[in-house]
Amino acid sequence: MASHGHGHGHGHRRGVRTRILHVVRPHSHEAADRVDAALEGSAEGMRALWVSLGMLAATAAVQAVVAAVSGSVALLGDTLHNAADALTAVPLGLAFWLGRRPPDRRYTYGYGRAEDLAGIAVVAAIAASSAAAAWTAAERLVHPQPVSGLPAVAAAALVGFAGNELVARHRIRTGRRIGSAALVADGLHARTDGFASLAVLLGAGGAALGWDRADPVVGLAITVVILAVLRQAAREVVRRLMDAVDPALVTTAEDVLRGTPGVRDAGTVRLRWIGHRLRAECEIVVPPDATVVEAHRTAVDAERALLQALPRLAAATVHADPETAAGARHHAGR
Repeated sequence: MASHGHGHGHGHRRGVRTRILHVVRPHSHEAADRVDAALEGSAEGMRALWVSLGMLAATAAVQAVVAAVSGSVALLGDTLHNAADALTAVPLGLAFWLGRRPPDRRYTYGYGRAEDLAGIAVVAAIAASSAAAAWTAAERLVHPQPVSGLPAVAAAALVGFAGNELVARHRIRTGRRIGSAALVADGLHARTDGFASLAVLLGAGGAALGWDRADPVVGLAITVVILAVLRQAAREVVRRLMDAVDPALVTTAEDVLRGTPGVRDAGTVRLRWIGHRLRAECEIVVPPDATVVEAHRTAVDAERALLQALPRLAAATVHADPETAAGARHHAGR
């Protein structure tokens, strides 16, 4: 059945006609403001990557010196691990860079999905880390190796844990603030590296007590912890790939739409993440005697209300249907 209503989609259209319409019928937001907000989020993500990259490089440098002096193979492995994992900033940085490119005729929604691809790379890196940790621990369990310079090794392990934990907190906090699942996953990855450093510390403590298999046993236990973090990071990235959103956001959008003057009810509400910005496609029910102009004005008001209620919302498309048409579709669907 044909819908008798008004569809309102507000993106980043340009042109003389659009500019004139914006003057006589002001829309709910300036497109430039939303673009600036998206760019600001990408810039904040890039800053977080640079800061964390510097911290991890400093951590690896300290550990490398101690590993060279003490001859600890376990610490050397942790050093190389931290240095390699710092490179996960590369796919994320590339994703943030791509995300700043404007939409074009091929990628009409922009390049924000690059963050999801980077998230996959981060999850793969966590999986590789867990596999490497398990393999090394198993090999050490079969062929124990003595560790010398235990106090220095323990101190370097603490440095490794502290550095990774600081990086993890910074990335996770920034990722959640700008809505980047990939950056959150990379923060969780840094946290697993901190656990690996703790394994070196606990192994050194066990070796000091005379238990030569302390390091591999603790390494296996840490591998289990890394797998738990892997599950959490993978779930976050997969949900983003499947266009999952927090149900509370949908409820908020529905309440906002129903609270807009001139709206009788809210229909279907769809939200999706594109990078670290949200897009919405919504339906509203307006009075049956509403004119096209009135329906358009109500849709604009609903869009404005959504953009104010959902800070990470970059754009919304609001479609208005007269109450009779909505009712007819409802009965026809039974």
